[in-house]
Amino acid sequence: MTIIGSRSGSQILRTFLPDQTVDLRGDIYRVTEWSAPSPIQIDTDLVRRHLLHEVGAWTAHDTDGGMGEDLLRGAPAEVVELDERRGVTVERYPRVWLCRVCKRIGRSLERPCKCGQRKWGQLHFVGVHDCGAITEPWIRRCAVHDDVKVVIPKSAKAADITFVCPICNEQTMRGLGFNRPCACGNGSIRWNVHKARTVYTPRGMVLINPPRPEHREGLKIAGGARKALVWVVEGLAAARPADVIAKQTKEDFLAKLIADGMDPTFAETMADMAEKGGQLASPGEHPIDRLSSERREEAEREAVNIAMALAESRTSTTTLRGATPGDTLDVRYRDSYPAALDRAGIDGLDLVDRFPVLNAMYGYTRGDDDPAKCQLVPFRRKRGCYRLFGNLAETEAFLVRLDPVRVATWLSRRGHRLQGWAPGDGDPVAARVAVLQSAVVPSKRDDPSVESAGTDVLKLVHTYAHRFIRQAAVFSGIERDALSEYLVPGHLSFFVYASARGDFVLGGMQAVFESNLDDLLDAFVDAEHRCPLDPGCSRGSGACSACVHLGEPSCRFFNRFLDRGVLFGKGGYLRMPVIA
Repeated sequence: MTIIGSRSGSQILRTFLPDQTVDLRGDIYRVTEWSAPSPIQIDTDLVRRHLLHEVGAWTAHDTDGGMGEDLLRGAPAEVVELDERRGVTVERYPRVWLCRVCKRIGRSLERPCKCGQRKWGQLHFVGVHDCGAITEPWIRRCAVHDDVKVVIPKSAKAADITFVCPICNEQTMRGLGFNRPCACGNGSIRWNVHKARTVYTPRGMVLINPPRPEHREGLKIAGGARKALVWVVEGLAAARPADVIAKQTKEDFLAKLIADGMDPTFAETMADMAEKGGQLASPGEHPIDRLSSERREEAEREAVNIAMALAESRTSTTTLRGATPGDTLDVRYRDSYPAALDRAGIDGLDLVDRFPVLNAMYGYTRGDDDPAKCQLVPFRRKRGCYRLFGNLAETEAFLVRLDPVRVATWLSRRGHRLQGWAPGDGDPVAARVAVLQSAVVPSKRDDPSVESAGTDVLKLVHTYAHRFIRQAAVFSGIERDALSEYLVPGHLSFFVYASARGDFVLGGMQAVFESNLDDLLDAFVDAEHRCPLDPGCSRGSGACSACVHLGEPSCRFFNRFLDRGVLFGKGGYLRMPVIA
């Protein structure tokens, strides 16, 4: 195996995917495959659910390549990671050889150029179509001298390129071909620089993947998704879902018995006996039972994600103690930390030193970002199996949970009616359930201008996460692009985790958590909240690269659903007097 170059595993995950063109040692290559990648142990059902959610926009427009339908039918999906010893297999592409000395277009790498040199490069343009096709340019040669050279203008437009005969100076063609039809029959080929975003845009997702299957099995034994939802709605007061005092419903208990292999008829009998004995939850026993089936399913899914993220480790600010009772650090934990959390409108902040996050790429597109206009090309294997290229890591993270009563009050003052909650109600459980029921959080491709409780919740949580990351990067000494977000907006929460790329400083987040978290939160509230580009930025979306935006892929929402006004504007979350 020839070693052409080397890259880190995290860089390969986004820039060395199948059918992607890359630059290596001054030449252009196309990735053919990952050589003997290693499988990652995953929960297949979890991955399938996330995939269906991710490709939903393409499925709605019938541009998902049949992926959505296949997944609903139970098509297998696997996640693999790079084998760093075997690397990635590549091939030279496009095979349009360009002499680096005289700019002639040659026929073969094996022969020297007519100028006498043998310094072949490549023409760095390729043709693509929204269907996913990629093709090489065809260059017309001089009919008399069988020769041609390229004249590249200062612009990057393919239409401005000209080809002339180096002997007679006659122009043989202009551009790389106009209205050349694609083989799919649905339009023409577009020419662009091979590294342009519209040539290849990787599509991926981030999900919490428990490192050991026993965590998920343990949750099922403890009471399943309902117990996880009760745990989250009650503010994570217990150490783990299993410690929550909440009975199972008859449906959950019956499903558990059948899943454990019990005969359905006998399981029904056992469930009836448990119900008569008062061992199961009665309808409406807990506030979460007021949720509609659709809202509850989504709330339970997010609650399970939180439970899995905290399964390995969790340290809350309320458990911090100084080395000696009454010392400076102990007083800081007891007085300064709670005051700073309250000022910032945070109900709780936890350190997770083993946050199990999986980045997985499931396909790519060529063309516009609009799913209605471009075809998703999933990564497939033989026999209908879908392959995802991933990177699994356990890293440091913060879980930040906003104050539910304060959020509910803020939403109410913005004109939203929350079912089951009224202004002045100080019950945090009721506030959380009311937000879950009334705020339908939009997807990352929905229109941010549509006014709804869900849009406001997403803008609040998302903008809060971005500003928090910017401040956390300063205090932790971690490069901003090495911090990423994982939003759980339905539960008014988000994770900030240290990703593998960038100059990640191990222990940086823990050091802030244990020494000066109050300083970080005070800076979050008090630091400059205006934008250097105001008033233009404020009159626009209220967020831009100068104030709130983060780099890709730190933000999985394409820097949409952001607005500084939800935090610091008139009636903003951090400017609003709260009456509990």
